[in-house]
Amino acid sequence: MTPTALRTAGPARGTLVLACCGVLLPLSVLLAVGTGSADIPPLEVARTLGAHVGLPWAPLPPLRDSIVWDLRLPRVLLAALVGAGLAVCGTVLQALTRNPLADPYLLGVSAGASTGAVLVLVLGLGTLGLPAGAFAGAMAAFGCVLLLLGRTPGTATRVVLSGVVASQLFSALTSLVVVYSGDAERTRAVTFWLLGSLAAADWTSVGICAATVAAGLPLCLLYATHLDALAFGRETAATLGFSPRRVETSLFAVTAVVTGALVAASGAIGFVGLLVPHAARILTRASHRLLLPCAAALGALFLVWADTAARTLFGPRDLPVGVLTALLGVPAFALLLRRRTGAP
Repeated sequence: MTPTALRTAGPARGTLVLACCGVLLPLSVLLAVGTGSADIPPLEVARTLGAHVGLPWAPLPPLRDSIVWDLRLPRVLLAALVGAGLAVCGTVLQALTRNPLADPYLLGVSAGASTGAVLVLVLGLGTLGLPAGAFAGAMAAFGCVLLLLGRTPGTATRVVLSGVVASQLFSALTSLVVVYSGDAERTRAVTFWLLGSLAAADWTSVGICAATVAAGLPLCLLYATHLDALAFGRETAATLGFSPRRVETSLFAVTAVVTGALVAASGAIGFVGLLVPHAARILTRASHRLLLPCAAALGALFLVWADTAARTLFGPRDLPVGVLTALLGVPAFALLLRRRTGAP
């Protein structure tokens, strides 16, 4: 392949992947909303959505309309937003740390959010306080990481170790609170939330996550060229006329806030932010300007269908989607490791 072809192959593939996802994602939303214990054809789902947004279409009967608009659509949209946000954060953190094993929970945000959520549940503040408590805990964990790092992020290894220390601290605090509460019902609620579930999705959580992702993705895209440069190391990036430390600090803060908001709404859903960025890189081979939106679209598609499977395949039980993503993610990650190491 000629050098010119090499330069154009990545953008062409990335644009193709993004276009395919742009078609598949709306179709997936329609199909996922219609799938469940009471199946609803996609055309009826579209009719209900159109009626609610002001189109002159006749809505479904009240019960089916409520199933679509109040129960399933918020959950499917939240799955898409959480999947997109986690995939983008994972892509950014893997580039910043130059670590293919980095994921959105690298900075201890998930452990901190778990502690905040557990405190809210144990103190009996109600479900309205759960997202706020989880977000406060996530930001407290990120604050601890910043204290450990000092005034500058330091090396990638130092960032990773600081995140590990914060995660261990807040995980221990979570266990302490759960044991101290001694309430079996609350312990079950805490365990279900910690596994990662979208069952409590509502329009409020959808709005918060939509605003967070809508702000976070453009901010990350502003640093797309910086992320490309950082892939070659700090020293190389510094020769291009920007401060790697300032970029890293800004992006660490953005990913921490976005991840905190998403975890507050869904719990800790593993492997999405770890595996989807690798899949996006394999499919696109593009720079971060195309890689980030492609990762967002692939993450949204993946989690929409993972959550649909979690709530339908094991009916009438609602399996936490974090369990299913782990079951799917472990073998996929094993294959990825074999591919990277060249194992036979």
